Amino acid sequence: MSIRTVSKAIACYHCGENCPPAPIISDGKSFCCEGCKMVYAILNKSGLCDYYAISQNPGSSQRVKVREDKFAFLDDEKISASLLNYKDAHQTFVTFYIPQIHCSSCLWLLENLHKLHASVISSKVNFEKKEVDILFNHEEISLRRVAVLLVSIGYEPYISLNDMRRAKPRPDKSKIFKIGVAGFCFGNIMLLSFPEYFGVNVQEENLVYMFRILNVLLSLPVFFYSASEFYISAWKGLKHRFLNIDAPIVLAIAVTFIRSLYEVVTNTGGGYFDSMSGIVFFMLAGRILQDKTYQQLSFERDYTSYFPIAVTRIKNNGRQSVALPDIRLNDTLLIHNEELIPADGILTKGRALIDYSFVTGESIPLVRQTGEIIYAGGRQVGGNIELLVIKEVAQSYLTRLWNRDEMYNGTKNAERSFVHLLSRYFTWIILAIAAAVALYWSFNDTSKIWPVVTAVLIIACPCALLLSNTFTNGNILRILGRNHFYLRNAQAIEEIGKIDTVVFDKTGTLTVSSNHLIEYAGEAIEKGMGKQIASLAAQSGHPVSRAVADYFDVKDILPVTAFNAVTGKGISGNVAGNSLKIGSREFVCNDEVSEAESSTYISVNDKVLGRFFFKNEYRHNLPELVTQLKGKYRMAVLSGDNDGEKNYLKWLFGTNAAIRFKQKPEDKLQFIKQLQKDGHKIMMIGDGLNDAGALKQADAGIAITDSTNNFTPASDGIIEAEKLPLLYRYIQLCRLNKSIVIASFAVSVLYNIIGIWFAAQGVLSPMIAAILMPASSLSILLLTFGCSSIAAKVLKLK
Repeated sequence: MSIRTVSKAIACYHCGENCPPAPIISDGKSFCCEGCKMVYAILNKSGLCDYYAISQNPGSSQRVKVREDKFAFLDDEKISASLLNYKDAHQTFVTFYIPQIHCSSCLWLLENLHKLHASVISSKVNFEKKEVDILFNHEEISLRRVAVLLVSIGYEPYISLNDMRRAKPRPDKSKIFKIGVAGFCFGNIMLLSFPEYFGVNVQEENLVYMFRILNVLLSLPVFFYSASEFYISAWKGLKHRFLNIDAPIVLAIAVTFIRSLYEVVTNTGGGYFDSMSGIVFFMLAGRILQDKTYQQLSFERDYTSYFPIAVTRIKNNGRQSVALPDIRLNDTLLIHNEELIPADGILTKGRALIDYSFVTGESIPLVRQTGEIIYAGGRQVGGNIELLVIKEVAQSYLTRLWNRDEMYNGTKNAERSFVHLLSRYFTWIILAIAAAVALYWSFNDTSKIWPVVTAVLIIACPCALLLSNTFTNGNILRILGRNHFYLRNAQAIEEIGKIDTVVFDKTGTLTVSSNHLIEYAGEAIEKGMGKQIASLAAQSGHPVSRAVADYFDVKDILPVTAFNAVTGKGISGNVAGNSLKIGSREFVCNDEVSEAESSTYISVNDKVLGRFFFKNEYRHNLPELVTQLKGKYRMAVLSGDNDGEKNYLKWLFGTNAAIRFKQKPEDKLQFIKQLQKDGHKIMMIGDGLNDAGALKQADAGIAITDSTNNFTPASDGIIEAEKLPLLYRYIQLCRLNKSIVIASFAVSVLYNIIGIWFAAQGVLSPMIAAILMPASSLSILLLTFGCSSIAAKVLKLK
């Protein structure tokens, strides 16, 4: 086995990646490629080099050059119109998604686009969504040129078919308006109620009555507008014959408002409008906190987020950009390097190397010859190819795979939150207690019935339970989001807390899909022979040949004669008087023995020296994560790849883990269904289309991605790839969530028992109950917020 050492390289001044042994020097600074140097020159010329002062090496690598005509489709009015937010006679407003946004330097540079081009009027960055809103004068600069401007400074916009089809809904700010109204009224009602709290002189009674009328007026928008959120939720629950947590909240709001209105009308008191508005304000605050954490991410994505918005069509010996919906049967498409195949077709020109890892899970690109069918969803990783369309986008293999009924006809169990289940019993118990005390006082002192019942309903309001749940969930979502684990909603926290089985996809989830480790087994290869082998391998653009050439790290290659490439098998040629072959076992050894591992053999003058075999590069700290998980959870690995690494995975996950290879999407889905049928709660973690059905069916489907806004299948959560080793801690935090809520509920129940005990005896007035209720809720908030934050620190999460 050959082992190589790598010397420490110089970091590129622009992007921070390692420079080659002879870096490109400009202005005394080192760059890894001409692209990074060019971006630096553009910024330096425009006086924007503060970009490098804000963050170290803030740029993205420019080694892969974007071709000049990539955004030609933006000249098509039909396409561009579908992307614009607004356009008038002079100005255009557009929003671009920029996946490279990652630091304050990015924000600063993108908000200074006007310094790079005077026709850009303004630009504003939404850092959470990785989006930039650009307002420009379209009479002087086109949409295409705006995109090219972004590319020139290293911020290529990502535009998918989903952007063209997606309606641009206006953001829902109703809760913001509601909490604004509730907060304004709550503060003013509290201010106007101070005379009631501290007592007033007889001479000021008229002033007090005026304050009471003002309180009534201020309470009306809170009761009828701000609290509507809870009325709607409670009504939906009742229509389904279910008492959710909002039902007793509505009851408490209604009783407090009606009793307060009665006291003001009869001039027997000032009522409890401050408590009612306080209930609404704090509960809306909890829900907004909970919603705010995950609103910037999209958890419902389909194949259109993966497809480009347009491709190049060859027609009448010319080239034109065509939107995907306009691709027709028998069109000839030009597919460039790293472009997606948008429709099923027959290869008519060029040499195809198709990466289907996203669709099938197979990690090695497949070679396709002229005349063979290429299915949609693969990515061309070689040179340009031409394709004759045999099925339009809507009927392509990828589209049909996404829309297959069997992929989605299995639905998750519609379980309600344990908080709603608790509230059902809580509501009936409180109503029973209120009825019992009313009955008792009807025989003893009828004048106390109304005050006592009111005090019981106010003191027993389940605000503390609801607030503890929403604020704990909101804080947990915030903590997880800060650690790059984003959940769809609060219910996902509960589902993760209940799992007993963790199922992983392999390619792209456990492994780094873009990297492969190459190892050599066989006779020792001297430096001179290594240079000859590298020279032959360098003649081919196949990823395997490139990996072999890179293995020897040769700077100067030797001339190759009699070069021959046999598609799908290998290459041969003469180098320095030796006849060399590199390829499959059949091609080099002249036998057809099947192998589990992906191997490439080498022979010199018909003598086999050895073989290179390729292994997936597994993610950092994966063994540590698996060790933590397999002690408490059932484990499984489902892979669409071959079983070449079966032994390693068995060693890593243990003999009790279910490890299956060559799994089709429907196989993964059926595996999840069977585990659920056996009574297990499943977390499925995957990254590709072949995982979409299983992710949707699992109790908690988690999509792993190298960028949170790049395509991921529909899921309950999104985890950034580099944070996968922290998965065990995330699960533990979700499990603690329920314990924290239950503990706070127990404290709330204890408080309610003591309060009801005094209220039922008629010694606790509604006024005191109204003061104690928000005080209790605030104490519960501090408890839950503090406990969840401490739990995160104990688990060493930010």
